[in-house]
Amino acid sequence: MNTENITLYYRSGTSDKVYNATVDERPGGYVVNFAYGRRGSTLQTGTKTHGPVSFDEAKKIYDKLVREKTQKGYTPGANGTPYSGTENAQRSTGILPQLLNPVDEAQAEKLIADSTHWMQQKMDGKRVIIEVGDKIIGINRKGLTIGLPESIVKSAAQIGTPCIIDGEAIGDMFYAFDLLSRNGMDYRASPYRARYEALVRLVGKGIGSIEVVETYALATDKRTAFERLKRANAEGVVFKNPSAPYTPGRPASGGPQLKFKFVATATVIVAKVNVGKRSVAVELYDGKQRVSVGNVTIPPNVTTPVKGAVIETRYLYAMRGGSLYQPLFLTVRDDVDANDCTVAQLKYRPEVCDGDDE
Repeated sequence: MNTENITLYYRSGTSDKVYNATVDERPGGYVVNFAYGRRGSTLQTGTKTHGPVSFDEAKKIYDKLVREKTQKGYTPGANGTPYSGTENAQRSTGILPQLLNPVDEAQAEKLIADSTHWMQQKMDGKRVIIEVGDKIIGINRKGLTIGLPESIVKSAAQIGTPCIIDGEAIGDMFYAFDLLSRNGMDYRASPYRARYEALVRLVGKGIGSIEVVETYALATDKRTAFERLKRANAEGVVFKNPSAPYTPGRPASGGPQLKFKFVATATVIVAKVNVGKRSVAVELYDGKQRVSVGNVTIPPNVTTPVKGAVIETRYLYAMRGGSLYQPLFLTVRDDVDANDCTVAQLKYRPEVCDGDDE
């Protein structure tokens, strides 16, 4: 028996999707189930509970699920009409982030000692740009509008000044590290030093759910922070040339902003859902050809991603011409194109090849 039930729709370009969520009564309590897929097709199903829970707990899970979907642009369609566009729909803003190239550990050591580079923690979240104006707009790495958690929206509204801020979103928090504009003044041509100082003046150490990423300029401070973050199993660090402007996109190689990861991760393409198993076969582009890099197990509490989806994995190392070793599913990446999933991002076993990670 359904005690709560909603069907949401999303239409944008060639996408025409449907999402259904329910709270169902079961012996001993309630469960939260969902189904999703292309409108008119057989839907994939899953559950957010793995056993009956109280109604209050089920309702909380259900409400959070519906809120997350509506923030992404889904909406209840009148009389079953699919979503055709609201202010939350993914639309192009023309605002693109500056992307980083990886360095290996030897290069990272040089940058720690190099006085011409600052260092920050690489946050393990999703790249998001926030535009503060009459409305608070979230922008992903493709330059498309996205929904934002309510806590971040409320905090951004407290800034009180029109601006565009770059950073990483992790759950209900936003970690700011760059300022693109303020009061209509474009800062992107300014050196990073000036942009960061202006960011700190704008939001201080933080406002509510918005925090400024701490920056280290001195070699001794960089070394101390590097070792501390490595021990804490952080994702990695970012090195930035404080004299460089903000340039959207990723340089062909090198660049004024570089990253070093303590762990190896890769964005890969789901080539096939393995029937009868909680795993998917994954591939990467090697030039124009897609090559297999093995299988990734999907945890039991996670919906199995569909064929063609881009997912992020963490792994120990890659074997040359073979598979990812001990891959771990992290998340689905709807902000990364399949064409960006290449073998160039792989980190190979040290005794075989000193590859770069992404």
